[in-house]
Amino acid sequence: MTFEPRIVGFLCNWCSYAGADLAGVSRISYPTNIRIIRLMCSGRVDPVFVLETLANGADGVMVMGCHPGDCHYVEGNLQTEHKIKMLKKLIARTGLEPERIRLEWVSASEGGRFAELVKDFTEQIKALGPSPLAGEKPDPNMLEDLLAAKATAGDFRLRVLVGREKGMIDDGNVYGEGVSQEEFDEVMDEAIAAEYVRNKIYFMVKKEPLSVKELSKRLDLNPQAVLRHIVVMRRRGMVTVDRVEGTTPIYAALEVGK
Repeated sequence: MTFEPRIVGFLCNWCSYAGADLAGVSRISYPTNIRIIRLMCSGRVDPVFVLETLANGADGVMVMGCHPGDCHYVEGNLQTEHKIKMLKKLIARTGLEPERIRLEWVSASEGGRFAELVKDFTEQIKALGPSPLAGEKPDPNMLEDLLAAKATAGDFRLRVLVGREKGMIDDGNVYGEGVSQEEFDEVMDEAIAAEYVRNKIYFMVKKEPLSVKELSKRLDLNPQAVLRHIVVMRRRGMVTVDRVEGTTPIYAALEVGK
């Protein structure tokens, strides 16, 4: 049976959705694989929405907005660009292909462009194959990793970094010190890595209480690094000591207050 991908499209009301409407009115054919969700602005697309969509079995996600400089809300589309860049880095850590997400700009007059982009993305997803999270039996390990990524995408620190990327690079930090794109990306990469591992730990100890040694082995991290994460997680109220076996603390997840 030929694989027909399920694609979800998040389209802004003022440009890309109007472009899709023009494609329909103009009878420009494009694959019916895409299911469109209209938003007032592409900037309203939360990375958590995208990860939830993928976790529920979508094979790919398209986000479309106004061309840079034409956003109805001035810079909403530029914020989207920062979000998608962060999201692709985060998804790569789960083992799911970042190519399952695409951001494009489509104006209200570009019905033909909209159709071509949908065709191209559909072929790209066909080449990647079905998502391991699609179907009646999604890969449980991949699903757990994606849920950890979803929790990470909602982290306050990452949201602040994404929201302030342009300002920090253009205007500098709170002390007026200039920040290069490379320096900012390094900070972002470190934040993504740390928060993702912490959420991985959280989901692991939510299933069963584990020691630092057991976590270290499963995560392929040295015990000192795992312990540092545990210290932060205890301070945040994410984990607690379930019991002590000999001299070894066994950690479990807390259900409240992450």
